[in-house]
Amino acid sequence: MTAVTGTDASQRSIRATMWILLLVYILNFLDRQILNILAEPIKGELGLSDTQLGLLAGPAFAVFYAVLGIPIARYADRGSTNRVSLISVSLIIWSGMTAVCGFAQNFWQMALARVGVGVGEAGCTPAAHSLISDAVPPEKRASAIAFYGMGVPIGTLLGLVIGGTVNDIWGWRAALMLVGAPGIILALLLPFLLREPRRLGLAKTEAAPVAPPQVPVGKAIAEIFNSRAYVLLLVAASFAAFLAYGKGLWTLSLFIRSHGLTTTEVGLIGSVTLGIAGVFGTWLGGWAADRFGQINRRHILTLPAVGMAVAAPIQFLGYGAPLWWVAGLLILVPTILNAAYYGPAYACVQGLVRKELRAVAASVMLFGQNLIGLGLGPFVFGALSDWLEPMAGTESVRWVLFGAAWLGFIPAFFFWRASLRLNAELDRKNAVSAPAPAPAAPGSPAQS
Repeated sequence: MTAVTGTDASQRSIRATMWILLLVYILNFLDRQILNILAEPIKGELGLSDTQLGLLAGPAFAVFYAVLGIPIARYADRGSTNRVSLISVSLIIWSGMTAVCGFAQNFWQMALARVGVGVGEAGCTPAAHSLISDAVPPEKRASAIAFYGMGVPIGTLLGLVIGGTVNDIWGWRAALMLVGAPGIILALLLPFLLREPRRLGLAKTEAAPVAPPQVPVGKAIAEIFNSRAYVLLLVAASFAAFLAYGKGLWTLSLFIRSHGLTTTEVGLIGSVTLGIAGVFGTWLGGWAADRFGQINRRHILTLPAVGMAVAAPIQFLGYGAPLWWVAGLLILVPTILNAAYYGPAYACVQGLVRKELRAVAASVMLFGQNLIGLGLGPFVFGALSDWLEPMAGTESVRWVLFGAAWLGFIPAFFFWRASLRLNAELDRKNAVSAPAPAPAAPGSPAQS
C-alpha cells in the first residue's frame, strides 16, 4: 500500500478548495445574473421602463458592491482574518437577499433588495482571489484564477436555464426565491468544508514568521497605482465589463423582442451562446496565459487583446442576423474570445503587487469593473434603448447592440498596451519582493 505523503494531502486540499470556491462563485453569479432572463416579465408586471430595468441590473447592485469591496478586501488582507468565514457570511447575505427580491411589489422594493445582494457579494471575490494566490504556486495562478472565474459563465448559464424555465411555469418570483435557497445551505456548511490556508501551512508564497503590519490604505492604493501595467489592465477590464454586462442583459431582450422567443427558449439558447461558450473561453484564457506566458510573459495578455479585436465584427453580424439560430451561432465565437481575459487579467494583478496588497488590488479592479461595467453597462444600454425607441421601435435594443459590438476594440487596445509593460514590471516587483541574502557566518569565506 502506497503511503500518502504530505505533498499529496496538500494537493488534494488545494483541489478541494478550488472546487468549493468555484461552487460559491457559481452561486454568486447565478444570484446576480438571473435578473437578466427575468427582465422582461419583471418589466411587464411592475410597469418598468428600460432605464429602470438597467438601474436594477446595474447601479442598484453595483454601487454598494464596488464601494464596500475595498474595505472588505483590506480586512481580508489582514494576516489574522479567516477568509473562509468572511466568504461564508457574505454568501448567506446575498443568497437571502436574492430570495427577498421575489417579494418586491414595485421598483423601489426591488432596488433595495438588489442593494442587499450587492452588499453580500462584495465580500466574496477579493477574499477568494487572495486565498487562491496563497494556496497555489505563481506559475499556476492564471489557470487557477481562471478555474474560479468559470463560475461567471456557469452561474450565468444556470441562471438563464433555471430562471427562464421556472418563470414560464411558476413565474419570476418563484425563480428568485428558488435560486436563493442553495446559497444559504452552502453558507452554513462552508466552515466545515473549507479551511483557511494561512492556518494550515498551505501558502505557496513567501511568508514571514510574524505577519507584517498592514499597509495604510492611502499608501496601499498609491503603491498599486504606481504600476502602469495595473492601470492599463484596470481600464481594459472595466471597459470589457461595461460591454459584457450591457450586452449580457440586452442580448437576451433582443431574442425576446426581435425574434419572438419565450424566456425558456432564450434561457436554453443563452446557456449555450453565453454560458457554455463563456466556460470554454474562461478556461482557454487561463490555459493560454500559463502556456504561452512561460515563453514570454507579455503573452499572458495576448489572447485577450487579439480575441476582443477579432470578436467585434463577428458580434456585429450576429446582432443583425434575421434568424435567431444564425444570431446564436454568430454570437458563440465572440463570447468565447471575450471571456478569455478573466484569468490572465487577475493573475497579472496578483503578480504585480506585494502579497499584503493582493486582496486590495483585486478589489480595486473589481471596483472599476462593477462600478463602470455592471453599474453603467446595463443602465446606459437601457437608457439608449429608451432614447432610440421613438425612431427604432422594438428594434431599439438591436441598434444599441450594433454600436456596442464595435466598442470591443477599446479593451483590446488597452490589454495590448498592458502586455508591453508586463515583463519589466513583473521583474521589478520580484526584485523588490526577493528576500535579502542572509549574512555570512563568522569565519566563512565571505568574511575572510
